[in-house]
Amino acid sequence: MDPKLRPVIAGFIPLLDCAVPVIAAEMGFAEEEGVALKLVRETSWANIRDRISVGHFDVAHMLAPMPIAATLNLTSLAVPMKAPMLLGLGGNAITVSMDLWQKMTDSGADLKGDPVTTGKALASIIFSRHSDGNPPLRFGVVHPFSGHAYELRYWLAAAGVDPDTHVEISVLAPQVMADALQAKQIDGYCVGEPWNTAAVSAGTGRIVTYKQAIWPDSPEKVLGVTHTWAERNPETLAALLRAFSAAAEWCASPENAEQLAGILSRPDLLSCPREICMPAITGQMRFDIGEPELSQPDFLSFSGGSKAAPMPAHGRWFFEQMVRWGQASASEEAFSQAEAVFSPQIYRSALGLEESWLEPAIKLFDA
Repeated sequence: MDPKLRPVIAGFIPLLDCAVPVIAAEMGFAEEEGVALKLVRETSWANIRDRISVGHFDVAHMLAPMPIAATLNLTSLAVPMKAPMLLGLGGNAITVSMDLWQKMTDSGADLKGDPVTTGKALASIIFSRHSDGNPPLRFGVVHPFSGHAYELRYWLAAAGVDPDTHVEISVLAPQVMADALQAKQIDGYCVGEPWNTAAVSAGTGRIVTYKQAIWPDSPEKVLGVTHTWAERNPETLAALLRAFSAAAEWCASPENAEQLAGILSRPDLLSCPREICMPAITGQMRFDIGEPELSQPDFLSFSGGSKAAPMPAHGRWFFEQMVRWGQASASEEAFSQAEAVFSPQIYRSALGLEESWLEPAIKLFDA
């Protein structure tokens, strides 16, 4: 390693939205900013949380709600954290077994992923099972403090289903979701790509709705960093943010889609066929192996510049979900802390962006 480069160790989970740190390292964007970026693949979000908390990682590819949970001491090994950059928008979907999907289509589920009709169709099945005394359906999410958990819960609740009593929700690592569905250990799951497409390609699962339809243009993963590391390494963090912004712009370019899919599919990264990486990267999704592609250009999106800046409104919405589902108690202090986790100040300063006071509206599907 060049002694002039500042070393940074970053943890990541094998998902398409680890693309920004991967490309920052692979394509030289980090080195151009004077950073020697070392990537470490992890197997679970709990490991990401634990290893950054004890200092094994300097920064991490992280579930957007996780820095809030850590800051508010809602999870184990909690330490105050920041989310100084958004690493990806969207990218999640809800996939169910083919048996369950057939029953949903019989109940009027929309083929293009409309969350209202698919939710109502699933609800009718759930209530029928409940009244007949059958076991509840089982769904997987990647972590209790995750966009996946909140999107699944929001979708179910909008259809009148109580996620805590009418279904079972368990935590599984993203990369084993499709296998668990095939083994009939679960009936459905909410996960990031490419692990929905993996089930579709295998003919064992069907995508029924997706993040962009539930909460359009919402943050999915962020760069997570502890307060302590950020305060001790402000210049390194600023350099890393500039590198990540440039890498995000590279990922967002359609002309780089083939190369990006090839890099991410490698054994040391996602370790999956290139063809299951391509749909979300190109926005040409296939919800069922027997159906034509659907153009969903914003299914998963990357961007640098001002679009990658976090916003306090994002932090507030995530904390509202924590309160709604009994993970936290509401207080003005806690809301302020959640908003501060998503402050754009560090990112804007690093990139020299003009400050904007415009906050994005939180848009959810009309149930």
